[in-house]
Amino acid sequence: MAEISIFQAGFCTHPACMVLKGAGFKSQCFPSSAYLISTKVGYFLWDTGYAEHFMDASHGIYRLYSMVTPVTFNPAQSLVLQLKSKGISAKDIQGIIVSHFHADHIAGLLDFSGTNIICSDQAWTSIKNLKGILALKKGHLPDLIPTDIEARLSFVEQLPSIALPNELRPFETGWDLTGGGEVLIVALPGHAIGHLGAFIATEQGWVLLASDAAWTKEAYISLRGPSELSFLIQNNRKEYYQTLNQLHQLHRQNQVTIMLTHQSESLS
Repeated sequence: MAEISIFQAGFCTHPACMVLKGAGFKSQCFPSSAYLISTKVGYFLWDTGYAEHFMDASHGIYRLYSMVTPVTFNPAQSLVLQLKSKGISAKDIQGIIVSHFHADHIAGLLDFSGTNIICSDQAWTSIKNLKGILALKKGHLPDLIPTDIEARLSFVEQLPSIALPNELRPFETGWDLTGGGEVLIVALPGHAIGHLGAFIATEQGWVLLASDAAWTKEAYISLRGPSELSFLIQNNRKEYYQTLNQLHQLHRQNQVTIMLTHQSESLS
């Protein structure tokens, strides 16, 4: 069985109502989480959270990103340093799985020189040539992409596709990362092109790393979406709500623990 360790790498702030309709205008802290997944074939990272590179990349027109979404980050929170404190170096990581290419999920990629990077082909194709305002509208800061990424990149679509166990319904198929069913990557469309999640088989039961399919648990529990303004940067409103409904059904079955990248305190 796999093991999951959670790391917080900085946080951003938003009015609560931006992420959950009717939640009010009070500013809320949203941590940016990254996950270390220990499997039978080694360590994998799920996203990297923020890093100092985010501040460096937020220049020119890209400053709008940090102005709209104020970020707080202490260099000691960098994922690479937190892992080092646990005795894990960048060379110990088998691969970094990128759920999607929004800046708050990939800012630490530059700290993992030479490490394999795994993502959706759709996700990479959608942002690899974007610059300026087009990149900004996708939540993407081009300077966060390692210059040698294409030599290190592989796509989940190349992994074996398998039918998921019944307890993971309504999700039906996934990509088997390790070949033993420990980490089953799934498409969670709507938030971003090629947006991914992963079912992890642990001793305590199944866990779904749901990335940004929701920003707070109230969203999938009560099927309350975010502000309509959020869809200026999210990819597809219809697909977002279809995915949110899947999380709602999964939650009602009470067989899987759902973990969100930006899980905050209750906004109700």
